[in-house]
Amino acid sequence: MQLTQRHQEYWNKNLKITAILLALWFVVTFVVAWFARELSFNFFGWPFSFYMGAQGALIIYVWIIWYYAKYMNRLDSEYGVEEGEE
Repeated sequence: MQLTQRHQEYWNKNLKITAILLALWFVVTFVVAWFARELSFNFFGWPFSFYMGAQGALIIYVWIIWYYAKYMNRLDSEYGVEEGEE
């Protein structure tokens, strides 16, 4: 099956946002944990490393999912491939 230019644009935008959000996920999951001892300032009365591990990371994960769903719905509408209402 030959992809049209429009399919390529859609797929490239999808890959770009996926790469950006995966990079954010990687930073929140691994980089913050790796440098946890150096992140020793207080954030809302708690050590920042504890906050990111216990609460902040979960909030960011939910935000990533929400943003991806919203972005892809908008992209689907733009390219005419949105799901039908049931």
